[in-house]
Amino acid sequence: MPRVRLHYDNADAFADPRAWVWYGASTREPQDVPATGRDDWGAVFDLDVARPTFSFKFKDGAGPGTRWDGHDRTATVPAGANPVLWAPTRSAFVYRVEPAPLEAGSAAAYVGSLGLPFDAGRRPWAVLGATVLGGGRTLFGFYHPTAARVAVTGDFNGWSPHALRRFTDVHGEPSLWLADVPAGPGNEYRFLVEGGTRSDGTAPDARSSTDPFARRLGVDYERNNAVVVDTAAMRGPDPGWRTPAPPDLIIYELSPYGFTEGDDDVALVDRGTFRGITHRIEEGHFDRLGVTALSLMPLAETPSPQGPTTLGYNPSLWTTVERDFGTPDDLRALARAAHEHDLAVLLDQVFNHTDSGFNPLWGLVLEHPSDDRGIYFDHGATPWGNHVATWRSIVQEHLIEVCHRALGEYGVDGFRFDATHSWFMDHGFLRRLAAELKEVRPSVLLVAENLPNEGDLNLAGFDGYAQWCDAFHDGVKDLLTERRRDLAALGDAFYFSHQCFAAHTNNVVNYVVSHDEDSVPAALEGTPMSGNAAAKDRKGRLGLFATLVALGQPMLFMGQEFNAQQPRNVVTVEWPADPAADPFFVWAAGVVGLRRSNPGLRMAGYDPASDGRFTWILGPWMDGTHAGGRAALGWRAVPDNQPEDDLVVLLNFEPYDVAVDLELGRAGRWHKLADVDTVTGSTDNRTDLLSRDGSFTDFVLPSSSGFVYRFAGG
Repeated sequence: MPRVRLHYDNADAFADPRAWVWYGASTREPQDVPATGRDDWGAVFDLDVARPTFSFKFKDGAGPGTRWDGHDRTATVPAGANPVLWAPTRSAFVYRVEPAPLEAGSAAAYVGSLGLPFDAGRRPWAVLGATVLGGGRTLFGFYHPTAARVAVTGDFNGWSPHALRRFTDVHGEPSLWLADVPAGPGNEYRFLVEGGTRSDGTAPDARSSTDPFARRLGVDYERNNAVVVDTAAMRGPDPGWRTPAPPDLIIYELSPYGFTEGDDDVALVDRGTFRGITHRIEEGHFDRLGVTALSLMPLAETPSPQGPTTLGYNPSLWTTVERDFGTPDDLRALARAAHEHDLAVLLDQVFNHTDSGFNPLWGLVLEHPSDDRGIYFDHGATPWGNHVATWRSIVQEHLIEVCHRALGEYGVDGFRFDATHSWFMDHGFLRRLAAELKEVRPSVLLVAENLPNEGDLNLAGFDGYAQWCDAFHDGVKDLLTERRRDLAALGDAFYFSHQCFAAHTNNVVNYVVSHDEDSVPAALEGTPMSGNAAAKDRKGRLGLFATLVALGQPMLFMGQEFNAQQPRNVVTVEWPADPAADPFFVWAAGVVGLRRSNPGLRMAGYDPASDGRFTWILGPWMDGTHAGGRAALGWRAVPDNQPEDDLVVLLNFEPYDVAVDLELGRAGRWHKLADVDTVTGSTDNRTDLLSRDGSFTDFVLPSSSGFVYRFAGG
């Protein structure tokens, strides 16, 4: 019969603490065992247990007792062992090691003594991970409320455990583990957790863990040790840089790997990396194209090897920069180069799920011994794997800290959040995230993939999330491919989906191509009437043109500036031999330039039509002379009190010519700035429209066409 020595801290101050022991479904009578002694930890019980697995709880007094503690606990005795166990009052866990004592001082005081600012109220998790102190020392921090002990091990101490000290967090929970250790940049490390975790075989009830807040992982893909990174030089805003306002955004989505993986103009060693993107920034590709923001697809560490279909939407750790893309310093250099070229940077965050393979968070922090997932996950699922419990406050704090670090250490300007529909993510978390980030960075840009679109993320409208607009993509793509026709909502799709979901123009990102969607030429492949090269070029131009003139913020996908034929979920670009001279690129850059230089293409507000700045002049809902029943649209934009800023925008998605009457609104000369073939600017007056009364009759919209006209005077 095994003998077990059981320690109980008796935090309930029982006068006569007793252990009540039973054996599952056994008919054996429970044992009512008095304490056999006391020590500095509390009451001590020596139990002769009848079976290797037994359950117990504590009570005050013999028999039914006057009070019982709140946890049923279960322990298993290994064969031939006489173990010593510890059972805290406030926990259902039974530990094989004596739990570390709680430090009397506060975590804030301890961190402050090391010379670090620590606002325990605003950013309670700011000290987690590895923070370089200088002088050959590093502060290591770990979060775990149910562990008995936590230690850090690394190549700086021969992988011997260095115990971390336990502190209470801002919620009063004994969950913060901190230690100032002789270590520095480049050192590799891991955390050793004993108790409160799913064992990995390191020791009974113990686990060797990759740091959940690691910024970088070592070269060994089996061990996945964290690496100490000195972020001191990375902190702070870039001098003179101001994040663009939403109406000035022209977003360019790209894959850190795919963007330059096949680019012969980039050094071989830099292709598919942050350095490759930085090269393209510095050599002027985006200056010529004219976009104002780069939206980088996920760059968190994933277990997938890079390739044409590796998208990065299976993160293992949210703070860790993918080793294949480069170092944290490389990412910071990319952001700095972007700002020097007037480009904002957005990072794609996948907070709805993590990878199911290499997943350091799974089972790391257990709430209860019966828990097999841990606090970061719930029992639901997504189509892509395990479901992150974004409804939990403690998980929210982790994810908010991830974003704080990206803003502060890499200098990025905002984030795009993957799959945020309320089926997958808690919208209370997203509202909290927005509020806390804007408190420290009012200009932060927040974009959500929220399909189908939900209006609660609009917040107050101007300050809400900009959502990838499902209605715009689906409506325009269907017309471009001539596969389906739904004209009822076509006008609303171009008027920032105001009736669909958006409260303000800031709430919308319009696009026809993304990593999730075929490019226009790929979507046309194999269609009877449009699968030829000429049709692909024409429809590709119309799709990009429509994206850039619609109300809301436009987004291009990498390669769209060349009208690349890219299937969905493929992230490599076939670069032209001379990108700057590519005819499609030259035209696309011209249209991007028009948007940037004409306030009538960047109108913002809650309802520009209601204040006279926007007026429909063509549409399927109008009469026959104004495109009634046809897939054609036109509107007049009056952005200000300057007549020369007045614009007329015309679009025809029909595969045939459509004759219409135009209500231009002003008598005089209207100059064509661009169509789907050319961007004329102000150099060619041969295609001007002349109106004596503010109208123009029998204007022919060619098939698959688009126009922008600007008032040129009386």
